Amino acid sequence: MSTVLQLSNVVKSYGDAVALDGIDLFLPDDSYVSLLGPSGAGKTTLLRVIAGFETPERGAIRFAGRDIGGVAPYEREIGFVFQNFALFPHLTVEKNIAFGLENRKNNPVTDPQIVRRKARDMIALVGLTGLEERAVTQISGGQKQRVALARTLVTDPKMVLLDEPLGALDANLRMRMRSELRSIRERCGVTFLHVTGSETEALAMGDTVLVLDGRKIAQQGDSDTVYNHPVSPAVARFLNCYNIFSGVIEGLVFKTAAGVFPVGATVQPCAQKAYAIRYDRIAIRPAGTPAGEGEIAFEGAFLASEYTGSAITSFFTLDDGKVFEVETHLSHAAPESYEPHGRYSLIWKKDDAIVYA
Repeated sequence: MSTVLQLSNVVKSYGDAVALDGIDLFLPDDSYVSLLGPSGAGKTTLLRVIAGFETPERGAIRFAGRDIGGVAPYEREIGFVFQNFALFPHLTVEKNIAFGLENRKNNPVTDPQIVRRKARDMIALVGLTGLEERAVTQISGGQKQRVALARTLVTDPKMVLLDEPLGALDANLRMRMRSELRSIRERCGVTFLHVTGSETEALAMGDTVLVLDGRKIAQQGDSDTVYNHPVSPAVARFLNCYNIFSGVIEGLVFKTAAGVFPVGATVQPCAQKAYAIRYDRIAIRPAGTPAGEGEIAFEGAFLASEYTGSAITSFFTLDDGKVFEVETHLSHAAPESYEPHGRYSLIWKKDDAIVYA
């Protein structure tokens, strides 16, 4: 697969505050890319640098085979969909979408018939047929999102940047718009770079997932690789599905404040030492249940359970005070009931854990 965008050692600062510190990444053409990171990690700054709204102090940006470091935003052929949609409230759906064609700096379209045809073709593409003359103040949040996307796509960009495009929508609408966005992208055949702070959204939508940490790209890979093999404790923490213990490795064991764990098959080279076990790889058994061959067992006191629909997350307090989470999928078995403050054995296979050392 060819590369449409490549950044090499890109640095951006605001005064003494470094927002991006040596960003290296490449994006494949004709794909959906998710960019995941915590609030304040520099996700929006990275988008603005790619779009040309911000100028980095150092580094190279190549897009579609050319260096665009000194190219104006309107000449980059990169579309930008803002988090708040940025629609014109006094214009109809069709007029909002046509605005970019009629008012772009390079080659504006002046023929009203061509403008109308292109706008209506894009309205059909994003599923808004019948709403052409509706004011954007009279449509739903999901429909506004589609108008904002159509307004960008109608100008035929080679890539589209989306800054937390689902953040303003309710939970049900976010789920529906995930599949809508992927479907629209596939029909257009351009790369989407979708910024989000939601790990489930990033993993569900991205053919490629980028994780931003410490103002750098910490990991780039497909969803399965990022989810099952996070390269650092920070990435594992962003995914919000791993119990993480700090400690030290000595020989074939990892020593933590909660206990000593035998080291299994997965040891990930990393400057930060930690031990990680995913929530759904842990079994809850009666207190005193011993570990089987190749297993690890230790005890915790039950705090509470949280029902999430397809699973139940149970919270335990370990002897060192750490809260430990266990996820049980309801497709596996009927939910168990646990005694408040009762002690239970928490058991997992040592080879299911990741040791960072």
